[in-house]
Amino acid sequence: MAKVKVLFVCLGNICRSPLAEAIFNDKVRRRNLEGHFEVDSCGTADYHIGDSPDPRTIATALKNGVKMSHCVRQFTTADLDDFDYILAMDRSNHKNILRLSKEGSHAAKVFLMREFDSQGKGEEVPDPYFGSERIFQEVFEILDRSTGNFLLHIEENILNNKI
Repeated sequence: MAKVKVLFVCLGNICRSPLAEAIFNDKVRRRNLEGHFEVDSCGTADYHIGDSPDPRTIATALKNGVKMSHCVRQFTTADLDDFDYILAMDRSNHKNILRLSKEGSHAAKVFLMREFDSQGKGEEVPDPYFGSERIFQEVFEILDRSTGNFLLHIEENILNNKI
């Protein structure tokens, strides 16, 4: 069975998207579904290529029992073909991803992350970069809900038909 390939995208790939990747991977691991997924994250900007995630992001993940290991990379046009689901953290990044798609041919696989959030459906994941420790925790909670619901969506609509 082919793996479901999931990509989380934000601006710099140091706060929201690597945190979403780590939380999602933790949920996948806890459900013993590692063999069914390939997961990554990236940024639409080239600000931090090769860096680690923001130390506040790593600290928030660890405080919530989630381990992170990621090297920042930039979104490429190849990602549009390579991934089954591309989850943008906000409308600006969503628009930038779709702008790279030829004639909108990839639009069906590009989502706003909070389309899967039961407490803010369709809203944006706030960028915590200039915020306090509290906003990093709020972003964690948003991503925890959103990635959990996204995983349930995949399990119900894809994996159950393949397992």
